[in-house]
Amino acid sequence: MLFNSIDFLIFFPVVTGLYFLTPHRFRWLLLLLASCFFYVAFIPAYIFVLFLAIFIDYWAAIFIERSNGKSKKLYLIISILSTVLLLFFFKYFNFIHFNFILLSQKAGLAYSLSDNLLTPLKPFLNKYGICKTESSGFIDLLLPIGLSFHTFQSLAYVMEVYYGRYKAEHHFGIYSLYVMFYPQLVAGPIERPYNLLKQIREVKKYDHSRFIDGLKLMFWGMFKKVVIADRLAMFVAPVFNHPEDYYGWRIILTSVLLHIQVYNDLSGYTDIARGAARVMGFNLMKNFNSPLFSTSIFDFWKRWHISLTSWFRDYLYIPLGGNRVGKWRWYYNIFIVFFISGLWHGANWTFIIWGVLHGTYQLVEIWTDKPRHKLFEITRLTKFPVLLKTLGIITTTLLISFATLFFGARSIHDSFVLIRHAAFISDTGNILSLFANNDFILALLLIVFLYVTEYFNSKYRLVPWLGKKPVLIRWSVYIAAVLFITIFGVFGELEFIYFQF
Repeated sequence: MLFNSIDFLIFFPVVTGLYFLTPHRFRWLLLLLASCFFYVAFIPAYIFVLFLAIFIDYWAAIFIERSNGKSKKLYLIISILSTVLLLFFFKYFNFIHFNFILLSQKAGLAYSLSDNLLTPLKPFLNKYGICKTESSGFIDLLLPIGLSFHTFQSLAYVMEVYYGRYKAEHHFGIYSLYVMFYPQLVAGPIERPYNLLKQIREVKKYDHSRFIDGLKLMFWGMFKKVVIADRLAMFVAPVFNHPEDYYGWRIILTSVLLHIQVYNDLSGYTDIARGAARVMGFNLMKNFNSPLFSTSIFDFWKRWHISLTSWFRDYLYIPLGGNRVGKWRWYYNIFIVFFISGLWHGANWTFIIWGVLHGTYQLVEIWTDKPRHKLFEITRLTKFPVLLKTLGIITTTLLISFATLFFGARSIHDSFVLIRHAAFISDTGNILSLFANNDFILALLLIVFLYVTEYFNSKYRLVPWLGKKPVLIRWSVYIAAVLFITIFGVFGELEFIYFQF
């Protein structure tokens, strides 16, 4: 069920109303059933995949808590391998299989694992809507919505229990709700047990101000999704779908627009999720902190998708040694985190290269730290902090936008076509035609509005500021916002970009 759908417009008020009418001891069951209904609206059979992962990690955490020494570590390994195996089968099997076939062909061998082993499964997978096609040599599996998010949230719980920072949850239904809580079920934020599990057990009372704040956050998220992100998709998608037809400034501009689109799409989802949860009294973690104003790649990753980056920091980077190791081992730790981050985003070399690029950006930033500061002093840029910050924002945006040429492309071939064609900066035909398009002009104005709004919000916190204004002003703004979304929203029920992850 999409947040930007009529179904959700009915689902949300019904579930919220029932939540406050239901006695506290039964609320977990109501939310669990509602979350199951929310999830099966995509592909019903995948609810069993999700519950299999829940069952494994529920018992693994209990056994980990009861064990010591080698057996404790063994249960952790079993949990990680089992959960990752599910992710591997649905998300990475075909990718690895395809690359294995290519290597076999290079070596003069002919071999197809799926023909020999997995093809008999196709009738079963097709029957339950899990397999899209009967493509030769492959099982074209439909990826369970948000599987990577479920996996990471579940693994976070198991590892917190393993490190002794959280006690195992013995109530299977409440643990299931922790993994399946519908607002953040398919695209995060990736919650930790000490935040969400604790809140599930708390008694929630209706709070009018909290209810209104949640609705405001939902409206802002919907605005970013259907008004900005989906409108930008109208101009981004054609370029990435047909890269051979575009050149020069159109590609450069599109890479920047994709960066802004992805931000509005994912942060829009997060805002709707956090708002829906807040209406019921739950506080989900803040996932973005004005990343469009990042002054460096390092600064960007402190502000962007915070629940994911903090997961990698806590459960991969720090266990690898973080920065408490030798210099070259530190560089390795940074690089491997971004490599795996790229792989987490998708089973495609484009995502891996995207992750490698961001890892390389980080390393170059470290290596050039002293020379850059020396250059700023020589050029006296340090005397103009606003200019220096602006240059940092522009440089960071361009570096990230270049990486999106891999993030948004269907294949490495398409990425390199886009990069080669982007070099034809004398070609202005494609881009000039955009300025005759009213939708494009509106998109540019919306981007300006976004930057201005986020700037002032970071300075003055606009929602509390608006809340102090007279009723007439507040409701004029609310009604105007609803009308604007209704008139200028792109209501094609486009999926959120991160659903594929």
